[in-house]
Amino acid sequence: MNGRFRAAWSAAVLLGVAACSTLNPTAPKLYTLTSGAVADAAAPKVEWQLLVEAPAAAAGIDTPRIALARTPTSLDYFADVSWADRAPTMVQGLIVQSFEDSGRIVSVGRDTVGLRSDFVLKSELRDFQAEYATPGAASPDRVHVRLSAKLVAMPRRTIEAGETFEATVPVRGRDFTDVIAAFDAALGQVTGAMVGWALRSGVQPAS
Repeated sequence: MNGRFRAAWSAAVLLGVAACSTLNPTAPKLYTLTSGAVADAAAPKVEWQLLVEAPAAAAGIDTPRIALARTPTSLDYFADVSWADRAPTMVQGLIVQSFEDSGRIVSVGRDTVGLRSDFVLKSELRDFQAEYATPGAASPDRVHVRLSAKLVAMPRRTIEAGETFEATVPVRGRDFTDVIAAFDAALGQVTGAMVGWALRSGVQPAS
């Protein structure tokens, strides 16, 4: 009995260890970006309210994994690292923060808050990856961010303006933190240009 009990107990312990290994795999190192957008000094101060939708994105970008393009027709991912959230959700939060940091809008928030708004910003994240511009390079040369946006007037849901914003920033080093710095700079350029464009494009609704 004692022998059978010890064998059963040992098996249970091994199964428990295996289950823990499955449920708690080694977590990747997480990264996020900052709201580095610089407010356009010529952008007007507006009295309308804005809700920002999460950008639509293809499946290869709509993921927490950090994308890497070795050729124009391939998509891979960096190993053992990840964004702290899905890329479109992270970008949505940074767009909201960029509008807030501009100090030129009455109210802005994510569309999920369910508040009334005068405009909704819809967008599509078309590029959000590090790229190898030089064949055979040991590390990616640049980061490419492209975001297409439409400003939709509410409640009539008419498109007031549409534009595409794009930035390519060189990776200035071989460390992975240099790749993240390039992502930060590229997204900052894109969101900064988008904020200025939206503030200029939105026509104050009639009272």
